[in-house]
Amino acid sequence: MGFDDTGSWASDPFGFLGRHGEMVRTYQPGAAAVEVIGRKTRRRVATLREIAPGLFEGVVKSGSAHDLRILWPDGPQETEDVYGFGPVLSDEDLAKIIGGEPLRLAERLGAVPRQLEGVQGVAFSVWAPNARRVSLVGDFNSWRGDRHPMRLRHDAGVWEIFVPRLEPGARYKFEIHGADGVVRRKADPMARASEAPPATASVVAPLLDHAWNDDAWMAARAQRHHPGAPISIYEVHAGSWKRPWDGRAFHDWDALADHLIPYVTGLGFTHLQLMPIMEHPFGGSWGYQPLGQFAPTARYGAPEALARFVDRCHQAGLGVILDWVPAHFPNDGHGLERFDGTALYEHADPREGFHPDWNTLIYNLGRQEVSTFLIASALHWLDRFHIDGLRVDAVASMLYRDYSRKAGEWTPNIHGGRENLESIAFLRRLNGEVAQRFPSAITIAEESTAWPGVTAAVGEGGLGFSYKWNMGWMNDTLRYIERDPVHRGWHGGDIGFGLSYAFSERFILPLSHDEVVHGKGSLISKMPGDRWRQFANLRALLALMWAHPGKKLLFMGGEIGQWREWNHDKELDWALAEDADHGGLQRLVGDLNRVYRAEGALHHTDADARGFSWIAENHDQDGVFLFERRSFHGGAPIIVAVNMTPEPRHGRSVPVPLSGRWAEILNTDAALYGGGDLGNQGGVTSSSRGGAETIELTLPPLAAVFLRHEGSQA
Repeated sequence: MGFDDTGSWASDPFGFLGRHGEMVRTYQPGAAAVEVIGRKTRRRVATLREIAPGLFEGVVKSGSAHDLRILWPDGPQETEDVYGFGPVLSDEDLAKIIGGEPLRLAERLGAVPRQLEGVQGVAFSVWAPNARRVSLVGDFNSWRGDRHPMRLRHDAGVWEIFVPRLEPGARYKFEIHGADGVVRRKADPMARASEAPPATASVVAPLLDHAWNDDAWMAARAQRHHPGAPISIYEVHAGSWKRPWDGRAFHDWDALADHLIPYVTGLGFTHLQLMPIMEHPFGGSWGYQPLGQFAPTARYGAPEALARFVDRCHQAGLGVILDWVPAHFPNDGHGLERFDGTALYEHADPREGFHPDWNTLIYNLGRQEVSTFLIASALHWLDRFHIDGLRVDAVASMLYRDYSRKAGEWTPNIHGGRENLESIAFLRRLNGEVAQRFPSAITIAEESTAWPGVTAAVGEGGLGFSYKWNMGWMNDTLRYIERDPVHRGWHGGDIGFGLSYAFSERFILPLSHDEVVHGKGSLISKMPGDRWRQFANLRALLALMWAHPGKKLLFMGGEIGQWREWNHDKELDWALAEDADHGGLQRLVGDLNRVYRAEGALHHTDADARGFSWIAENHDQDGVFLFERRSFHGGAPIIVAVNMTPEPRHGRSVPVPLSGRWAEILNTDAALYGGGDLGNQGGVTSSSRGGAETIELTLPPLAAVFLRHEGSQA
């Protein structure tokens, strides 16, 4: 009798091993002998005999608790009997897991350090309902699948085992004998920590025990996330923002906190958005092909270090948003693909389960266990790490069954349509769970189509997101700005069209990492003309963005006008900031953020059509855009004039809503930004013409001017 697929105890190790009446059995391959000792006395109670290679048994008449003394060739080991413990998961745990309770899933499954029956160790559990057998393997058992076969809790399809005396830091995987007869070694889908790639083992993480110091931030977070609040986001790839000087591949979270937080707050951003930091095997995916939905990547340090980073951000007045990817996952062998020998996490039909754009697998969101697994991940980051928001990646690919597919490559829904009903239900559930459990946190959709109601409430038929990336604004604006100014007069609609739908959703205006990779060129390199025109164009573009209704997002490097495309293997070209033009651009971004935060007219009505109006008819014909921003909650109105031509405009008559002096509070042509310093000497005073108040403006070339009415209260 041995440990194999045909052994009498292979499928039910707890029914055979351990103590049953007076009989004690244990499987310790390689041991010279095994003794039973009293737990309190530590004295030998019985010596077990080896009845088959590695299998020991014997009669123990004492009813008191006992342990094992295993005599290995390199010395004795005293330990509790793994198969002497009762179930790891309670009936209540199982009921909540079966019922789809996401936080119970996040707390209980995976590797959890805990006490069981008064003994400290680690409880392991994994969902693999179709597996023939599951064993725990790791450093602690020489990666032998015959040492720790697990107990199946049939009702939930969950396998479990408790390993006494095991401590955080241990590496492990699950050896799964699949329904298809194939044996696979899989990383833990619920692992809270993993080895640093290219290694693939899961790691037992200690219970997160960070003493948070962000009470003031958390108490005010709802106000900071209100649609009328100033939200300005700096998007970062943590591994390539800045590299250590000592040759290490990455800064850890503590070093990033030392350098990144003061930089971002110094520029006046309200939030930091991190490209996916969930564990991912391929660095070239930038995190967008994650496998560890509960584990911060080991590239930057332990989970506790991430908690310290977030805490320090909050204490500095900076929110933290994470990119989160529920749309798809990679097909690495140690991951979720055919996890228990079946298409467990993915769809079996490749027309539903394979993503042609990224050669990845698509989650089967119609399966409650899978959708709950992902929602548990989302709540895990908000709960354990005090994350302020999740930017949900690739929402458009989730909403349409024919996304990036030709005819015949997709299957319609039950009504014959192209809408992905399971994904819609999942996204609504996700946003409902977040709103209920963490009402001051936000969710952000990267959604590139005209799907209606992305930010509408679920109860009103919407998807329930807090904000949506305005991809239409981004595409139209970049298309306009890349044109030679001589042609812009014919294409002013690229700027104007966005205002026709700017208030249909709660929008974030993104100039993200996607716009500076794959041959698209950096922001500064997109600008037409010579060096002077390129910098002037980019300054005008950023000012137009900050003046436009909607929250703001800028990818790292854009603020210094980096010439080359972003490369995840290299840090930003920080030396450029020492140059007057690049440094001036950086200074402008900081001032734009400060003006945006200070002036209610520029943020109170980001999602309110009453707060925006064009000033003149045919505003775009000569490449000049004139509009007013105003607030209904205090603050002066702001006039914005953007000259998208290389010719200065003198004496431009502009009607204004209030008489008196209008102060020039920002001019992108100012010398401190690298401009030619043409402007309005600090402000202009209106005059009455035909009963209407007007001002005469000087509009610098390729520049934006912001004017604030001085007589209004801030």
